[in-house]
Amino acid sequence: MAKHRSRYRLVGLDGRPHPVLDAPYDTLELALADASDWCTGQGSRCSMGQQGIAVEVRTDSGSWRTIDYPVSCLSRSSSMAG
Repeated sequence: MAKHRSRYRLVGLDGRPHPVLDAPYDTLELALADASDWCTGQGSRCSMGQQGIAVEVRTDSGSWRTIDYPVSCLSRSSSMAG
């Protein structure tokens, strides 16, 4: 049986796939970079409920587990420039 590579995805705080960043990521770093870019750009105009992002990893059994919450997406002060 071939073991698949870990894959990451970005979801909203409600656990549903992120409405803009719904794509598989090969590394945690790529997922976090996209989340941060979105939260400080387009996402900065969204409400906190819509801006919050969680990072999930696919487990060996195929289910998803939340492993991180990018700080730049949870802090209004980091995304509000002047």
